[in-house]
Amino acid sequence: MKKLIVITLALLSAMASEAKIQLPQLFQQGMVLQRGKPIPVWGQADAGERVVVSFRKKTYETTADSQGRWQVTLPVQKAGGPFELTVNDLTLSDVLVGDVWLCSGQSNIDVTIERVYPQYGKVIDDYSNEKIRMFRVQTDFSTHGPKQDVRPTPINWKPVTKENAWLFSAVGYFLGREMFEKTGVPQGIIVNSVGGTPIQAWLDADTLRQRHPREWQRTVFFQDDDMVRSMQRSNMMAQNRWNKMLTDSDPGLKDGYANRDYDDSQWPAKRAFQTVNGRQLSSNLTQNPRYTGSFWARQHLTVDAAHAGQPCRLLVGTLYDADQTYVNGRQVGSTGYQYPPRRYQIPAGVLVEGDNALTVRFVTKGGAPHFIPEKPYKLIFEDGTEVALSEEWLVREGAQIPPCPGADAGGQNLPSVLYNAMHYPLAPYALSGMVWYQGESNTGEGYAYGQYLNELITGWRQLWQSPHLPFVVVQLANFMDPSDRPQDTGWSQVREAQRLAAKQQPNAALACIIDLGETVDIHPLRKREVAQRIARCFDHLIWNKRVTLSPEVSSAIADGRQVTLTLDQPLLHEGALYEFEVAGADGRFVNAKATGKGTQITIESPVDTPQRIRYAWKNNPLRANVFGKNQLPMSPFQMDLK
Repeated sequence: MKKLIVITLALLSAMASEAKIQLPQLFQQGMVLQRGKPIPVWGQADAGERVVVSFRKKTYETTADSQGRWQVTLPVQKAGGPFELTVNDLTLSDVLVGDVWLCSGQSNIDVTIERVYPQYGKVIDDYSNEKIRMFRVQTDFSTHGPKQDVRPTPINWKPVTKENAWLFSAVGYFLGREMFEKTGVPQGIIVNSVGGTPIQAWLDADTLRQRHPREWQRTVFFQDDDMVRSMQRSNMMAQNRWNKMLTDSDPGLKDGYANRDYDDSQWPAKRAFQTVNGRQLSSNLTQNPRYTGSFWARQHLTVDAAHAGQPCRLLVGTLYDADQTYVNGRQVGSTGYQYPPRRYQIPAGVLVEGDNALTVRFVTKGGAPHFIPEKPYKLIFEDGTEVALSEEWLVREGAQIPPCPGADAGGQNLPSVLYNAMHYPLAPYALSGMVWYQGESNTGEGYAYGQYLNELITGWRQLWQSPHLPFVVVQLANFMDPSDRPQDTGWSQVREAQRLAAKQQPNAALACIIDLGETVDIHPLRKREVAQRIARCFDHLIWNKRVTLSPEVSSAIADGRQVTLTLDQPLLHEGALYEFEVAGADGRFVNAKATGKGTQITIESPVDTPQRIRYAWKNNPLRANVFGKNQLPMSPFQMDLK
């Protein structure tokens, strides 16, 4: 019996010595901790295990509860580092103390440095900073409630270099740079965003159950894991079957449409773009607006002897929808969906002197194939020589087949699933502020977005137990074809919901980017300017209330057919102002002339007794030119006149 007791005690002792502290993914070498606030440190251990945390020559102790959870709170720290943080026998080195920012939303936060690199080239090439660290939350979702940690991520508090930042959020990267320049202290950027996702996916389940039960039912439906796996498998099989049918039936793959010596003399010519009222618009390469299948486009390029055989970059703008692109029969690139710019590398030895064949195989699952205007289409050689592509293409149908069937198998767009897997596990990591850049996926719901956004801001702050945590909302940029006529679309309504939420919520601000968008691209490239405006908002919210933001209307007076707006700051440009509209008793908006001087805007109404006014209320209010002296644009808005 004594021997058995001794053996048992030895085994227990060995098990205790092997007990491992588990820290969340956020706690890793190179991490940045928030200055000026208490700092929670938490994790998992064996139930009842003693946990000792040491930081900057001070020690803090606690005991894991019955479920193995533990947490200690470090007192307020000054900026500095690098330091070591130890938890029992685990040591994290190169820990900095500074400011930490959480950037969330959909694809415009996701847009990477690689995507915007041509916009900023040398600005990115020449910059590195050991004191700015980047953390990317991996995409994950859960229909079954909050997870305790995020997925392991390949970008773990990496310092800013071109290489490290290449696939990191461009907005997050530039925000870190801006805030470092403002403060001189270390910066930590956490990005948790997923392209194409609606705001409902980022709301907590309790809010959805109580206030949006129909939305919540969508998630409940997909809580049957066996059903979801079956649907996902069925969808995958359908996709594979569709792709095989397309490949097997496409004559272009069999007959070598991409080959340099293929005879395309009988192919009809089609211009990629048409000019309407001085603007380039896409031309559908086929007359069927619901085309599904493959479609081929070719053109011939002449290369001189000096550049024959040389490697170069091929820019094929952007196009709809997926593509495989060939030069002289060799595939040089492919992209699976419409948005990324086609920047393909042509290897040495592919181009020949004289005639070369460039061939694009479109694959569309619904919608006519077409090229996007206002994008670069050219070859760029290493010596800087450029060869422009022609706007005229030879075209031929490949294989037109029925649309791919499939059922919704749930996923990352369901209500609360991203909150559960990507947001909840980050709390209560100490933060300086949050950025929300999302709304494109909710433009079909218009004003309803405002309730969701207010709930998101309130709920996220409650999760951090910080009701006044600084919060910046990035407003939707201008996008799509401009119009001279009044419009009332979901884009304008979501912008207004964003403006009002930022105004109603305490310690929140709106970053207006109505001048930074692109007519033909839902992912505008000027992300550095977006980050600068976010940084200015945080400067205003946290350090200096005298830092001004976008101009706002402080009073509006109607006198007959004249409306006078007074702004909270002087105008940058005086004289004619555009994109103002007024409505009378019938509620129908019409264009109105406006002029500005000093802090006032005078609007001449075409209707008697104007009752409502709005500004820049369009998908793409391209002529909007109201800017404050601080060079920031006035936000689109609407208001009643008294």
